[in-house]
Amino acid sequence: MKKILLSILFLSGFFPVFAQNNVGQIKATIPAASEIKLPMDTIDTGDKFIKIVLYDNHSWDYYDIGRPVIDSTNMFDEYWSTTVLHAYKDYPSSLIPEEVDLRLVDSLHGYCPPITGVVRSGYQFRRTREHQGIDIPLHTGDTVRAAFDGVVRYIGYTKETGGYGNLVVIRHPNGLETYYGHLSRHLVAADEMVKAGEVIGLGGSTGRSTGPHLHFEVRYKGQTFDPSRLIDFETGALRDTVITLHNHYFSIYSHYGQTDEESKAAAGRIVYTVRSGDTLGGIAAKYGTTVNNICKLNGISSKKILRIGERLIVR
Repeated sequence: MKKILLSILFLSGFFPVFAQNNVGQIKATIPAASEIKLPMDTIDTGDKFIKIVLYDNHSWDYYDIGRPVIDSTNMFDEYWSTTVLHAYKDYPSSLIPEEVDLRLVDSLHGYCPPITGVVRSGYQFRRTREHQGIDIPLHTGDTVRAAFDGVVRYIGYTKETGGYGNLVVIRHPNGLETYYGHLSRHLVAADEMVKAGEVIGLGGSTGRSTGPHLHFEVRYKGQTFDPSRLIDFETGALRDTVITLHNHYFSIYSHYGQTDEESKAAAGRIVYTVRSGDTLGGIAAKYGTTVNNICKLNGISSKKILRIGERLIVR
């Protein structure tokens, strides 16, 4: 596949060839049609962003795939840790503004869907816990790619991450972090710079998983929000080049597709954790509402048997 792709790119003229001159400098040249050479393979160099291309006439050239332009100084000065899973766990949420504009892509920073497919489980409260990302089925060994340019902040294994299984966390220049969970294998290391579209791991079913899938999370200052606000995972398309993050997006009940009014209402919901001896009638009376209201909000029957630890929206 690599050989075929390179052949197509070079023959179509999308990429220049980077050739070495007599003094060892790298310069870009566009070959004339009569001078086109067929690329047969690539060889890694000491720099992963520079490859050596081998041609069918036994010649070779350097090819620069493009190094991400990242000011790592600003990325490392705030809550940076390669050993702590959630680096922002002690960051005061009160410091996050009511809304903030984040540029996702521009002429210097790219994007690539980490994987495409139908979202099997979305950003929602699931059973007795918050599911703070989205799940997309895959086959074990499928390639998982970095969504945006960035630097790998954390590499973790199942014994360290619990439900995430083998995990990669990448911090991006705009302050977002993306999480890639349940991997069968990591292909990058902590503190490594990565380019959007670079393969960072192989899909799997490690951690708390009932089958091979990618668990993908997006966080800002440690706060999660629905990844579907950024990406249409079925098509792989980025929804916009800029996202305006509102504070109410950080509620597990706020989803892509809601109006701002609906999202604010969802974020302001009161949620009750069921205790021993609780009944729907008793909970309704405690919060000044009705059993019918609670059933409607939670999509349940008035005859439902409550489980200790279960969470119910009461208002």
